[in-house]
Order: sequence, then C-alpha cells, then structure tokens
Amino acid sequence: MGCGGDSDMKPDTSKVNTNANTTLSQPLYTEPITSASIKNGAIHGLEIPSLKTGNVDAFIVHSLPDGKLNYCVGYNSSLKAGCWTAYKWYTGFSSNNVNWNRNKWRQGETFNNFGGTGDPFQPDPVLPEGIRASLIDYIGSGYQRGHMLGSADRLNSKEANGQTFYLSNMHPQLGSFNGQGIWFELEDFIRKNYDQSTFRDTLYVVKGGTISAGNYTMVNGGRLACPNYFYMAILAFAKKYAKINGGYYAIAFWMEHKGNSDDISSKYAITIDELEKRTGIDFFCNLPDDIENAVENHFYLSDWKLK
Repeated sequence: MGCGGDSDMKPDTSKVNTNANTTLSQPLYTEPITSASIKNGAIHGLEIPSLKTGNVDAFIVHSLPDGKLNYCVGYNSSLKAGCWTAYKWYTGFSSNNVNWNRNKWRQGETFNNFGGTGDPFQPDPVLPEGIRASLIDYIGSGYQRGHMLGSADRLNSKEANGQTFYLSNMHPQLGSFNGQGIWFELEDFIRKNYDQSTFRDTLYVVKGGTISAGNYTMVNGGRLACPNYFYMAILAFAKKYAKINGGYYAIAFWMEHKGNSDDISSKYAITIDELEKRTGIDFFCNLPDDIENAVENHFYLSDWKLK
C-alpha cells in the first residue's frame, strides 16, 4: 500500500480474495495520454467496485498528463449516465492550488474542446457521441448538473479540476438537494472532516445515484435518468490503525433525492453491506476477503465524527 500516495495495496497471495476484479470485459474509454499501466491497473484500485455488479456496461478512466489517475466511472451507455464515480483522496490530490478554482472558469478560462468561454461543463470527450450526455439534455430540465467527484475536491491543477466537469461525472440534481441542500452539506462535511492528513493516509470514495430498475425517473422528455437516491461509500486507510483490519475502516451514506436542508448526522449513515443490498453493487471488492468482510458489516460513529 502506498501510504498517502496513489499506488494501491498489492494483491497478497496469502490472502483469499474471491470477488476481486481480474479482467475488464466492458469497453474501455480513456484519454490517449493514459499509460498502459493505468489502463490495465485501474480496475484493481481499492476504490473500484466489482465491474460484474450493478448495471455497468462500460468503464471510463480519466488520467492526467503526468499519467496519474484522476478518477474512474462505471457507466451505463443506454442511459448515458454513470453508475458510480470512484476516486482517491490523499495529500497530493487534496492540495488547494489557488491558481485553479471554479471562479477561474467564470473569469474566462477554457478547458478542452466542448465548453464555451467561462463554461467548463462539457460532454465526456472520450465517449462516442451516441452514448454520451450533452449540454442540451439539461436545458429546461429544472435540474442542476450535480458533480459526483466535486470540483472543490480537485483543486490541485487545471486539468484535474477541468475533468470533473465532464457530464459522465454528473447526475441531474435538485438545487434544493445539491447547491443549497443536504448533498452539499454531506460533501462539505466529508471534505472538512475526512479528507485531512490527521484522519487518513488515503481515502477511497465511490459516489453515485441510483440508476437501476425502479430507482430512477426519466426527465426532460426522456433525455436524463434522474436518480431517486444518492449514496457515498467511503473506505479509509490510516497506517496508525494498521493492527486493526490492516488499517482500513469504512462507512456509507444514503439519501433520498428530494429538497432537504437538514444537518449531517448518523441517520444518513449505513454500513457498506447495507448499501450493497440497496444498490446491487459490490464495493471495495479488491480488498482481501477478511478485511472486506470486517470493515463492511459495521462502523463506529466516533470513528467518523458523527452523532
């Protein structure tokens, strides 16, 4: 395990791991600059759910010019929507480079080929046109373009921040849930409390909206799949706790997609096991079975600064 870095725990042949990702059967979409090691190794990252679960039929890898992995998306091409976005937080990715923040886009910066001046939102450039969401899909919908990997969580460079505005990393969200609501509050709470070197060496995060049968609604004339629920699955590694479950501990959050300005509390927290039942997705499958089973069936409120 690369503590505080972007390398994952190497498979331990002495450990049983029955549900790990082994090969990629879905189509892979990635920037040309992505190195072969990132393409082939991304599915083994601790943040990546089992690609055999949920309704993922394509896999998107977004990396940076230096080859560093930025984030991945498990994608459903028929709905033109992400099933989940998975990424890491550690010291390098959590730095706040004041030269690159959301206001820069408003001041006229541009990114890639799709966004207009001052508007970094754009279709995902690695996806074929026929399976990607477009900006026009949101016009008149009444929904915001809600980030999964937040813009505020990738302020370390223009490229890292710009990639968060790809629509494959978005779901339609109510403004009273996203911009001024409980989802924003949860993102802010996690950013301030969990994405800190005093809390973790590395944080592994999966965020998404439910787009499985019965858990979403088609809106704006059938252009957008709008989730009924949103969730986060979080796995933390802290070397100081290495004697307990190898230093790993995990929690999940689950929220109905509706206007809600509540405060963050334990009533939104559930175990990873419970989240897997609700979503049909196998999270943190690349952990050895003994660690995965131990961290997914419980959590302690005090570990996660919850009441």
